[in-house]
Amino acid sequence: MAEARTADAAAARRLQGHFDSLANQTHASQFAMWVFLATEVLFFGVLFTLYAAYRNAYPDAFARAAGHTDLLLGSVNTYVLLTASFLVALAVGAIRGDRARLASALLAAAAVLGLAFLALKGLEYSHHFADGIYPGRYYAFDELSGHGATVFFTLYYAMTGLHFLHVSGGVVVLAWLALRSIRGAYDRTWHTPLELGGMYWHFVDVVWLFLWPAFYLLH
Repeated sequence: MAEARTADAAAARRLQGHFDSLANQTHASQFAMWVFLATEVLFFGVLFTLYAAYRNAYPDAFARAAGHTDLLLGSVNTYVLLTASFLVALAVGAIRGDRARLASALLAAAAVLGLAFLALKGLEYSHHFADGIYPGRYYAFDELSGHGATVFFTLYYAMTGLHFLHVSGGVVVLAWLALRSIRGAYDRTWHTPLELGGMYWHFVDVVWLFLWPAFYLLH
């Protein structure tokens, strides 16, 4: 009885006033996240459509330009994000088993991997800048001239840069969830924020799985 009263009290603290149960609150939160992710898919979808159109217009230039992206760093970053997503999935499983400390550690590790991704991407950007590879009219890479190459790297910076910002936001979310988990904010009966944060991180991962072949494997 005491445990039941404790669980009811915890549920009451977590329940927002305009919902009649945690189940309805969770369903509403998940629906809102799916709507948000749908808008993100549309946004990135426009950019990938633009990429496809220009790739069709400048196939040779795009293939040559892709040869000047860093395949090693891009591939390493792919495995970094995949590993981070795996850790987030494990964290969700851990919290469902009432292992909050383990969930917190897994989330923190995923956030560290996210920081590693950002550091490697920043390193790659610095290499491009040193070669004079800039977006738009600032492009000054003499080894590969032409409008097609300029368009390729303009899209490269726009799309990977936008993804960079999403990863940055995801790292903040994971770190916050890790902190909340270690403080006992989530348990097997309620961990909706952790699940929603995981959904966002997996989306960020999926976007990169499209960016990687588009800009690194094309050649």
